Amino acid sequence: MTTEQIDEALSGAVERGEIPGVVAMAVGEDGIFYEGAFGRRSLAGDAAMTMDTVFRIASMTKAITSVAALQLVERGKLTLDDPVPAIDPALAKPQVLVLFDRSARPLLRPARRAITLRHLLTHTAGFSYEAWNRNMLQFNGISKLPPMSSGKRAALRVPLMFDPGDRWEYGINIDWVGRLVEEVSGEPLDVYMREHIFAPLGMKDTGFRPSEAQRARQATIHQRNGEGLVPQPFEELITPEFWAGGGGLYSTAADYIAFLQMLLHGGTHNGATILTPATVKMLGENQIGKLHAGIMKTTTPARSRDVNFFPDIPVGWGLATLINEMRGPHGRSMNSLTWAGLFNTYYWLDPTRRIAAVILMQILPFVDKEAAGVYGAYEEAVCKAVDAG
Repeated sequence: MTTEQIDEALSGAVERGEIPGVVAMAVGEDGIFYEGAFGRRSLAGDAAMTMDTVFRIASMTKAITSVAALQLVERGKLTLDDPVPAIDPALAKPQVLVLFDRSARPLLRPARRAITLRHLLTHTAGFSYEAWNRNMLQFNGISKLPPMSSGKRAALRVPLMFDPGDRWEYGINIDWVGRLVEEVSGEPLDVYMREHIFAPLGMKDTGFRPSEAQRARQATIHQRNGEGLVPQPFEELITPEFWAGGGGLYSTAADYIAFLQMLLHGGTHNGATILTPATVKMLGENQIGKLHAGIMKTTTPARSRDVNFFPDIPVGWGLATLINEMRGPHGRSMNSLTWAGLFNTYYWLDPTRRIAAVILMQILPFVDKEAAGVYGAYEEAVCKAVDAG
């Protein structure tokens, strides 16, 4: 198998100044068949991207948190279809935002049905994100709740935008899943993940709070604006009231590939069984019926562009990922699993070709045109390399 075209797709984007730097890896049944690092960690410095560069993977955290919850389902501590444990009024007695009155006050009503873990895992519970929902943006603007970035539990206590089960909408659902994992397991989420996922899989550089050594290897986020790509200062490290299961992890390409290899191999990797094959199979099957997933209209263009990874292709959602129900535009097989992180980190798992891949960048806005173009070119080159043998 030749991987020269993959190198060219990534290095060319760096040389043209489309992105500051990128790290990518791909694996098949026999292990890693591609790894590459190009460009710089920051345009303000000389440090090169390396295979051990640490990235903020944002919503790529969600699949890991979902797996943690499914472990507890397997152990009989959670169920998919019963009402979730009443750990907070926002889950026990959810309220739906109906509208805002003439004084811009939110009018709420009780939800028509209870929230289940399946609702949360599939983003059909009714929770949303202000970045893609104007009502949520308005509510957050007038409420006295702390922002999600504060790490305060009160930040999660927002109303639903619709009744559980009525539609798909991306939101803070998996942050609530993380809280359920904490309450049911009796362990903070970082401890639970370290003991039950990261250590068994050998994911030594993945966690919610980077060490000093990991911080020294961290890539800088760049904001694209009228002046081009502008390096941003590192985020402040806080001690939160809850660890953000929806988007708080730092990781490396090698660590995340180990997680994907576990899914690729039916729940087992590195001599450790994380999930049973039956649960992994269910995780990768559409769980939302004819509801359509994956389309998100931005309310904050500097943070995210409109999101629609598969125009004109039916897509569903499993218990952790988006699923394209037809062949993807860059070559991936139908029924592949995928999602991404806010700072333009992406992964996919192709069950037909038996491959999985990650590509990591640190750029805002999400689905930035240039970064998304690099992702597409990378995927196409990987698929061609695999098909060529």
